[in-house]
Amino acid sequence: MTRSKGKLEMKSRFANPDAAYVALVEARRGMTEEQAAALDTRLALILANHIGDLDVLNEAIALAKAAK
Repeated sequence: MTRSKGKLEMKSRFANPDAAYVALVEARRGMTEEQAAALDTRLALILANHIGDLDVLNEAIALAKAAK
């Protein structure tokens, strides 16, 4: 699947989205809130680097901030 530069992909790209959600939840299991927040930060930085597109990153940040 090719994504055009600067366009956030909103459709799930996981073969099994539920398994991806469980993996994220399980990664935090047994951690304190502080440890989980640190994990989330590291994970966000790793994935932001993987995206490698500032326009897409800014679009994702805006979407996450708008979600209530």
